[in-house]
Amino acid sequence: MDLSLTGKAALVCAASKGLGRAAAMALAREGARVAICARGAETLAQTADELRSATGAEVLPIVADVALKADVSRLVQEAVAHFGGLDILVTNAGGPKSGPFSSLSDEDWQRAVDQLLLSVVRLCAEVVPHMKQRGGGRIIHVTSVAVKQPVDNLMLSNSIRAAVVGFSKTLATEVAKDRILVNCVAPGYTRTDRVKELLQAGARRENVDESEIERRLVAGIPLGRMGDPDEFGSVVAFLASERASFITGTVIPIDGGSVKGLL
Repeated sequence: MDLSLTGKAALVCAASKGLGRAAAMALAREGARVAICARGAETLAQTADELRSATGAEVLPIVADVALKADVSRLVQEAVAHFGGLDILVTNAGGPKSGPFSSLSDEDWQRAVDQLLLSVVRLCAEVVPHMKQRGGGRIIHVTSVAVKQPVDNLMLSNSIRAAVVGFSKTLATEVAKDRILVNCVAPGYTRTDRVKELLQAGARRENVDESEIERRLVAGIPLGRMGDPDEFGSVVAFLASERASFITGTVIPIDGGSVKGLL
């Protein structure tokens, strides 16, 4: 299937590893030119080289922390200056601190708001005007199955990622006339460093082996396994494509069937 992404300009955030890297790889494989950002310069540069080697795509690494307003502005400005505009935005950020309500400070909440919510708002504020000039675009927010079905001990993620969905749904309605489509993807348990950290944290809390925590998680996934990052990336690439031209304002779980709700 031709996704008609050849030559499109994309910005993928938190893309040096994990789900962000998978999204960037999928877009690059389809012929998009991809700007990627992360906080760590060394890992980011290595990822850029790997993407180029694997796909032959044009890849622009930009060191930035999306939790910082000034970094967001600079990130978008550099990507637009390099590519001449942007057609695709994939917002993403590392997961916030895990733990129950009683373990979280006011600073933890503020940090998570900056990281998960304000980063999305600021990125869209910077990118939407450029997409309007291009006559349209695709915005894809990486959230979590927690927006569909809250996850124990992920109070910050459960709360703040849900706000991203509300923002996304409202923005989708406002910019539909500009041919800008806005959607969320909600990954479930996927084999990434973040999930590894959650498994380790759960094992420490319960004083059990990490494999026991993983066994319980997988038991709740009808497909009987965790997801592969490439499977996640394929959905992002589809939503970024012309094949998804009538999909906006929605949340798509990529979770092996683990969400039990009807909607």
